[in-house]
Amino acid sequence: MSYATAALATYANMLGTLDHLVGKASEHEKGAALLEARLAEDMYPLHTQIRFTVGQVIVALDRLGELGLESDDSDIVDFADAHARIAKAQELVANTDASGWPASDATVEFDLPNGMVFSMQTHEYIRDWAMPQFYFHLMTAYAILRKEGLAIGKADYVPFMMKYLKTPANA
Repeated sequence: MSYATAALATYANMLGTLDHLVGKASEHEKGAALLEARLAEDMYPLHTQIRFTVGQVIVALDRLGELGLESDDSDIVDFADAHARIAKAQELVANTDASGWPASDATVEFDLPNGMVFSMQTHEYIRDWAMPQFYFHLMTAYAILRKEGLAIGKADYVPFMMKYLKTPANA
């Protein structure tokens, strides 16, 4: 499996997880107030964690596929907006052809707002930057929701695993 195929499959699965978590949050008694919840005072709130998770996918797809994509840097205003942005990213992932990505040893260079510049091979970019950033924000969103009292667990984090289930857990 190529790095591109693996990345796209991972993004598809985990964007589904994010959408599932947003759905559960939208049904919670705390409602829209959850969007402002944080793990710690110096961390971004849930709405930003969702935006960053989606944005990481769009940036990676653009950086490796040269698609001319731009992530939406505006605040997520409600759960419907969150679902819409996740759906857009899911559609982009589904419509991305892994064969169009650069060879795994091609060079990717990018800079951060603080002036740091990185240069690495494309497979290293996915493995060492894009995926860790994606998972960091996804896990932070999950942790915020747990902290706020949502009844979510590992089955909510990896719901896509049910397609592999051979026997019920209680059998």
